[in-house]
Amino acid sequence: MSLIVKICGLSTPATLDVALQAGADMVGFVFFPPSPRHLDLSRARHLGAQVRGRAGKVALTVDADDATLRGIVEALRPDLLQLHGKETVARIREIKRTFGLPVMKAIGVEVAADLAALPGYAAAADRLLFDARPPKDATRPGGLGVPFDWRLLENLAPGIPFVLSGGLTAGNIQEAVQITRAGGVDVSSGVESAPGVKDAGMIRDFIQAARAAEINLREATSHVG
Repeated sequence: MSLIVKICGLSTPATLDVALQAGADMVGFVFFPPSPRHLDLSRARHLGAQVRGRAGKVALTVDADDATLRGIVEALRPDLLQLHGKETVARIREIKRTFGLPVMKAIGVEVAADLAALPGYAAAADRLLFDARPPKDATRPGGLGVPFDWRLLENLAPGIPFVLSGGLTAGNIQEAVQITRAGGVDVSSGVESAPGVKDAGMIRDFIQAARAAEINLREATSHVG
């Protein structure tokens, strides 16, 4: 199975076009005011139209209510909802019923105990995303550019696809994929020159490095087999 590469926090037509041309499988848009990557619905509508089916559109929200989600869904027409807050299993199921869209639930990881809730989330969500657990004084739950100990995900088999996030860059993606065997990778701050400012060259480099990591893992796996 191919490695899914997601570029998250896109906010301008130019950088979105770079991500699409470089071959991103998913493009993520943030709807969370404390984030430097936050989009209003008008900009989201224009950026969503620009994608034109060239990649999956992901809407990232944090503990959003139904009214907020409804506005986002109408503006962006996302293919996937990424829930990056403290949403419960019951809330995930409710969102799926209400909006009829697949859901990817983000889980903050610092220690092995953070994975205890996996069975419940895996039963309700369509995908999982593992990100570094933010410090207690953080104003947002992700996009902080901090990796976690990837060895915590070694041999993980949650039963649904999972995506790795948190501090990924073109320089460490090879090691991250090799350790976790993740089916997807998600980058935001790792392709930025400043908070919220995407860098075209870094986007291209990350996608190229991710594709190389995918090939290397496939070759290593075939040799083991």
